[in-house]
Amino acid sequence: MKKLLNSIVLVTAFLLPFFASAQEKPTINATVSGKVIDAITNEPLIGASVSIKGTTNGSITDINGEFSLLTGQKLPFTIVVSSVGYLKKEIVINDNKIEIKLEQDVNKLADVVVSSRRRQEAVQDIPIPISVIRGATAEDAGAFNVNRLKELVPTVQLYASNARNTTLNIRGLGSTFGLTNDGIDPGVGFYVDGVYYARPAATALDFVDIDRVEVLRGPQGTLFGKNTTAGAFNITTREASFDPTASFELSYGNYGYIQAKGSLSGPLSKKLAARISFSGTQRDGLLFNIKTQQNMNDINNLGFRGQLLYTPTDKIKITFIADVTDQKPNGYGWPVAGVVTTKRAAYRQFDAIIKDLNYKLPYSSPFERVIDLDTPSKADNQLGGASVNADIKIGNGTLTSTSAWRYWKWTPLNDRDYTGLPIFTISAGNSVHEQLSQEIRYSGKISSQLSGVVGVFGLWQDLNSDPVQTEEAGSAQWRFAQSTTSALWKTPGLFDNFGIRTTNRIRSTSLAVFSQADWSVSQKLHILPGIRYNYDKKIANFKRETYGGLQTTDAALIALKNAVYTNQAFDTEVTEGNFSGQLTLQYKINKDINSFATYSVSYKPVGVNIGGLPTASGRVLVELAEVKPEFVQHIEVGIKTKPSSNSVLNVVIFNDEIKDYQTQVQTPEPGVNRGYLANAEKVRVRGIELDGNIKINNHFILNAALAYTDGKYVSFTNAPVPLEEVGGAQAFKDISGGRLPGISKWSGSFGAEATTKGNLLGLKGNYFAALDVYFRSEFSSSPSPSQYLNIDGYALLNGRIGFRASNGISLFVWGRNLANKDYFEQLLAAPGSAGQYAGILGDPRTYGTTLRYTF
Repeated sequence: MKKLLNSIVLVTAFLLPFFASAQEKPTINATVSGKVIDAITNEPLIGASVSIKGTTNGSITDINGEFSLLTGQKLPFTIVVSSVGYLKKEIVINDNKIEIKLEQDVNKLADVVVSSRRRQEAVQDIPIPISVIRGATAEDAGAFNVNRLKELVPTVQLYASNARNTTLNIRGLGSTFGLTNDGIDPGVGFYVDGVYYARPAATALDFVDIDRVEVLRGPQGTLFGKNTTAGAFNITTREASFDPTASFELSYGNYGYIQAKGSLSGPLSKKLAARISFSGTQRDGLLFNIKTQQNMNDINNLGFRGQLLYTPTDKIKITFIADVTDQKPNGYGWPVAGVVTTKRAAYRQFDAIIKDLNYKLPYSSPFERVIDLDTPSKADNQLGGASVNADIKIGNGTLTSTSAWRYWKWTPLNDRDYTGLPIFTISAGNSVHEQLSQEIRYSGKISSQLSGVVGVFGLWQDLNSDPVQTEEAGSAQWRFAQSTTSALWKTPGLFDNFGIRTTNRIRSTSLAVFSQADWSVSQKLHILPGIRYNYDKKIANFKRETYGGLQTTDAALIALKNAVYTNQAFDTEVTEGNFSGQLTLQYKINKDINSFATYSVSYKPVGVNIGGLPTASGRVLVELAEVKPEFVQHIEVGIKTKPSSNSVLNVVIFNDEIKDYQTQVQTPEPGVNRGYLANAEKVRVRGIELDGNIKINNHFILNAALAYTDGKYVSFTNAPVPLEEVGGAQAFKDISGGRLPGISKWSGSFGAEATTKGNLLGLKGNYFAALDVYFRSEFSSSPSPSQYLNIDGYALLNGRIGFRASNGISLFVWGRNLANKDYFEQLLAAPGSAGQYAGILGDPRTYGTTLRYTF
């Protein structure tokens, strides 16, 4: 925390002189005074904010609703007046004494404006199912990253055993479920200020100064640069401002939770503005490792983001953004959640093995939150980059160019067997990644009836081991690898420090041309065709070499070592080009009812296996190095309505048919580092989604979202067997008709917030109280359906209560998982398939308090 506080002080000290020098120092030679009253009751408004636009000169109304401003500016000038529960008002004043009437914010839901279609428009007018979370809403709910955000958007699924091994899905589609294989692209696009973030580890980032998060569901390849077959996260941060603004926030909670966030923004000159933001989060680990006597799975995050906004003319806007995030948790480790009896011989079962090794798990339930790991853990995750975005108004539209460079550095150390035994003593998949991207697009009106967007996109990536990835076995490995009763397995030192060093590299190129039009046939009927061409190329190099263990020339002992780790090398190059597109019909029945239907086809790019390949009869299955593109046919019908001026209700029905579904599968071979990829012949996902909100009066609002999702393998005839069938007669199984992993049939979120006017410590403002409930039904946590690796459904209750003062101060207390529900987020089979599997635990009850100041 000392590092964080020092950084905050230095940044603040550095920026304040710039902002101060950009302001003209006024000579106090005039007084403007007045009174702020309620437009209906004519009662004075206490604590209303009054400021001169474009300056830091402001005042707060007193008990009589009166204010005074000392200024050197000459009349006329503009003042900004605001008060909690009232509509903000800008007034040009010509007199030294004035009376200002503010109107109450009536019981009407304001339109949410988004930019997902490359222009500013109300979300209810867009023929795309979109969930929008405002930055302030996310901050109040404690949703400081995507994992927290999923509790507000039930169609989003996120699973992570660490930052690298992250699955981000929408409607159950997007990324492979389980450990990450770097050779495929995500199907959910992750964009921040127009820049595509290629690595799944980006979802672990703390949100820094977020304005809003738009979650688009369904394929979006004709609108966004990178192809997205399942949806997109379109995140917009707060822009640099020519009006000086600042925001600071500090939170404290149990388990040593501390979070500090802040931003400063203002002009550096008449045409140049700056904004700098920071976020730091720390929390003690929620698991205790009895082997090292340390807490594990803590949070230790620090992020900075800087912006420069240059407006040389009123038609040109250039934004430069740079950011860096550094995460250094003590983690990650997980307890053994259960043991499955496999089809192997009795002496090869987990319980028999650990009994022979005189070992016993030091806990009877994973929810004791105790672990026993003999390998020190590390999960250093650093991401950063820089981008330049230029918006140039040309004719009736805007030409946009977004150029970006980003990097990712991953330095882990894991205990892959989840026990205190020296089985897999080192698992370190070090990686470094760089990407360059360029998008150029034009969006605007072609005629009174025709508008649209056309663009080109390029993404170049280089991902490689840094400098080598290491897997190493320990002295207990012989008993887990033992597959016969031969005494040779007990040969002293046979597997001690026996491991593999892997160097790998993937260089990929993605190029695309995309376009979507909006043809207004009439005021009510719109036709929206879209088309896209993708070109993808991937070059992969893989080399794995064994080391250590007993040095011997005995062929029988060498064969035993080869049963654990072998040398392996391959090079492959794949290319693929394809056309995709969509057709949407939109019919606006009236101003309050908007219906639409969409048919689209899209491709998830060709993939390569880069984590090691399985073997059969001693032969490396090199034919599995290439993974065919995933072809998606998508149908969607929806209706967006405003039943009244204070309510919204939307319904969407969808059906996705996927051919050559890219799936992550596990293998009993420990030498296959992170499982491997395969294509399931056909998959289907269908469902229905409802979301809405209602403002009952000026003091109470309700919101809800409900999703039914049914996903299954229509045809997957050559899938790996589930954990309980390992060691049987067959290594593969026909799981056609089985359900897809990670999908709950039912999920939903419900929220309510009540507010009332009041005073606290002499400050005028609003008291508020809010409750949120998130629930999901049970789901499979295994790519091949297993009767043991299923997770029970659960519900989480979160709440907050506090006070928002009209002068920008907020103080509230909050709690998450208030019922202290024990639940799993994911179950993971251990490598080697002795039968044990680990549980990724959801957080227990957490609570704390937050103080925020914005001006």
